[in-house]
Amino acid sequence: MEEERNDTKLPLLDGWKLSGSGRRGRLSRRNSVNSLRNDFIARLPDKVRSVVDLESFSLHDLSKIPDLTQGEKEYYERQFTTLKSFEGVDSVVTSESIDEYDDEEQAQQERAMKISNYTNIILLALKIYATVKSGSLAIAASTLDSLLDLMAGAILWFTHLSMKNVNIYKYPIGKLRVQPVGIIIFAAIMATLGFQVLIQAVEELIQDEPPGKMTSDQLIWLYSIMITATVVTNPRVMGHRNLRLQWSNHRRRFQVLIQAVEELIQDEPPGKMTSDQLIWLYSIMITATVVKFCLWIYCKNSRNDIVRAYAKDHYFDVVTNVVGLLSAILGDKFYWWIDPAGAIVLAIYTISNWSGTVLENAVSLIGQSAPPEVLQKLTYLVIRHPQVKRIDTVRAYTFGVLYFVEVDIELPEELPLKEAHVIGETLQIKIEKLPEVERAFVHIDYECYHKPEHSVLIRLPDSEP
Repeated sequence: MEEERNDTKLPLLDGWKLSGSGRRGRLSRRNSVNSLRNDFIARLPDKVRSVVDLESFSLHDLSKIPDLTQGEKEYYERQFTTLKSFEGVDSVVTSESIDEYDDEEQAQQERAMKISNYTNIILLALKIYATVKSGSLAIAASTLDSLLDLMAGAILWFTHLSMKNVNIYKYPIGKLRVQPVGIIIFAAIMATLGFQVLIQAVEELIQDEPPGKMTSDQLIWLYSIMITATVVTNPRVMGHRNLRLQWSNHRRRFQVLIQAVEELIQDEPPGKMTSDQLIWLYSIMITATVVKFCLWIYCKNSRNDIVRAYAKDHYFDVVTNVVGLLSAILGDKFYWWIDPAGAIVLAIYTISNWSGTVLENAVSLIGQSAPPEVLQKLTYLVIRHPQVKRIDTVRAYTFGVLYFVEVDIELPEELPLKEAHVIGETLQIKIEKLPEVERAFVHIDYECYHKPEHSVLIRLPDSEP
């Protein structure tokens, strides 16, 4: 049994399936996903095979198996997931239609963006009224977040339109990179706002006295200045060739505006909210939370990264609305410091959440390698392609939202040029059908023993990180 288990734990595309010489071996094209799956199940230990649903090829609860470590459970689940992904590869490459429902999906994505933008406008007006009535710092922070939603929505909408209108002579491979740039700007604005709110809330706690309540005139100035900031920080800066310098200047203006608004706030004793004010506060904030939650459900499963950015913002609004409402009510009823404490929680959440988004999208622009799961799918697809003798290289890396793929394959030396071209072109088309791939480059050779053919690869170190 022990020998059987050890044999099972070999990777699906490991050396036990490979033959031939050179830097890469061969996986027979007869090894379809069905044969790989059947062979893998046959080599499973009896106690693991007993929880496999052979019809749907899925695992039941592995926790019921005794003497199975957590690492072994993760291994078996990962192998089944890999085989499932191979099934997905086969279904995609055998499909005759590539974009049969692209128009419908694009219409759904644009509808989600428009609904999100219109909703943000309505909720902003309601939140301004709630802030005027309550004078709560936490509610004001939530309201400023809604105001930034409009700026963010303008950025993401401009990104979407920019990607649709492409001059192929000026942008020969399209403008898909505009998408992560827009999301980075969006996330940087959100993180900057969170930092400013954090500073203001900490200052109020250090002073150890109740915060002053903003007057109606101060609130009018507050939103007038912030709306002006929204107009000034026009998202068309994304198209400027000096993007980094322009964004730095606008960010500094934005911080100065917030600091100027803070100076308008005078120290006055806070007043308790009346019953009518509480009713309005409850109604507006609960309505905003429910609407944002529904929009999050509507947008979160989209395949479009811009729509998913909207979904993340809607979810963030749900969190800020709930925390802001609770902080305002508890601060009004019990201790004044609960309100700025809630603002600090929101600020820290904002900074950590959107800083992670900045990092994630920045990494996607610098050419990071695809995860092993994606490389496995590509290797399976390539080795199953007709007349491929060996795979020399399978390389996939980020260049924006999707992956660029480079494949080096060995074909028979005596193969005519016409046939070799057809093999390479059809393989490229297959790879580009995968939803995570933007472009694929297939290089054909008659042997796999040469040195790297690109000078940049020769200069790279061979050592592992």
